[in-house]
Amino acid sequence: MARPPKPPSARPSSPRRSPVKSSSSRPRTGAPFGSGHRTVASSTASSSRGSAKQSAKPRRRRDAASARAAILDATERHLVLAGPSGIRLQEVAADAGVSHPTVLHHFGTREGLVKAVITRSLAAINARLVEAISQSTGDAAQVAVMLDGVYDALAQDGRARVVMWLALEGQRIEGDARLSAVVEATHALRKAKHTAKRRAPSREDTAHLVVLAALTLVGAAVMGPALLENAGLSEEPAAERRFRGWLARLLAKYLDET
Repeated sequence: MARPPKPPSARPSSPRRSPVKSSSSRPRTGAPFGSGHRTVASSTASSSRGSAKQSAKPRRRRDAASARAAILDATERHLVLAGPSGIRLQEVAADAGVSHPTVLHHFGTREGLVKAVITRSLAAINARLVEAISQSTGDAAQVAVMLDGVYDALAQDGRARVVMWLALEGQRIEGDARLSAVVEATHALRKAKHTAKRRAPSREDTAHLVVLAALTLVGAAVMGPALLENAGLSEEPAAERRFRGWLARLLAKYLDET
């Protein structure tokens, strides 16, 4: 009589293992020593992108005036670090907390943005200078202080270089950055110093005096040390201050005698 078949023995069930992906299915990183290594360049790039994301300001809704001011402030910071040729609109937008199209909407191009920043800076310099002239008697010491202040503002962050760059590009300085207000303040000072014994100075003569000072200060801020050295003088900062002091005495004497 045949025996009945034995029931299959129960085997303990083992947990299911997820299939192991082969190394060939992993995304390639371009590393020379296999897919598990990263190059130094890729690590640096990722680190830089991470830093940029951390430094970027979160975007928030602004009105047109505050957005424009934030963009100009951010551009001025980048101008200090990179100069006009190093300005990147995307980086400025991230720093200002606005979108790239917002920067384009307000300023159009990188050149337009840089011009707007310098125009704002020159307008601020002019405003301080007009205030100082209106409170001055025109003596040499006061003129020297004013010249030093304008020189420092032009030399700081390479502003004078950018002014020359704009001039070479054919850009015109407009609005409050123009010298008209400085000429008017200087001419008012000259008329106040005028006596009946002398002929009243013309506005054109005053404008020539202001242009002479402006050209000298812009040139000195860009290539003053080189010119002093070429003239056989010291190119140290003390020599530059002595030159501005000499210029102040020259201008003050002209104001007194004409």
